[in-house]
Amino acid sequence: MPERRPRKDAARNRAAVLAAADALFASCESPEDVTMADIAAAAGVGKGTLFRAFGDRTGLIRALYEARLEPIRNAVEAGPAPLGPATPLLRRIPALLDAVLCFKLDNRRLALALEGSGSDSPYQAEHYERWHSLLQAMLEQIPGLADSGFTAHVLLAATRADLVEHLAGQERVPRERMRAQLASFTTRVVNSRQGSTAEK
Repeated sequence: MPERRPRKDAARNRAAVLAAADALFASCESPEDVTMADIAAAAGVGKGTLFRAFGDRTGLIRALYEARLEPIRNAVEAGPAPLGPATPLLRRIPALLDAVLCFKLDNRRLALALEGSGSDSPYQAEHYERWHSLLQAMLEQIPGLADSGFTAHVLLAATRADLVEHLAGQERVPRERMRAQLASFTTRVVNSRQGSTAEK
């Protein structure tokens, strides 16, 4: 029984850290304002605990992002329509992009922190590659639609955190208008090749 206590403490500390980081990112003016020291203080743990559990700031941000994203990931992998795998593609693809957009609108600072962290290309990040691979696989199943990999990049570009932040923060585009614009854009892109093929 005593051997299990460190595991319980670690789990409790991890939950406290993620909750503290979540609150700090949600209330900050800029993601760069949130430091590991701030998160440790808010969680009531030492900085060493953060580094042992997450490696570095990027690792912590990634863990928080994945935790917040889990409901969407579960819905995509095994949920009902409109995100689940049994949904017709022409309905599922816009629904997936809408879910990504809404997630980034609801987690603007966290999404900015993740997409702006690390020295590697954002297009090589695990979370991006996951969405791109899924979207590309869907697009490949649409008759007449070529260049599915490039098309997936273009569609995901419309949900980048910096663009979402600019539209929501600087241009003050209402949420529902952004969703409608993305849905319209996605429909045009997905249907474009089908339309041109039909004309021929």
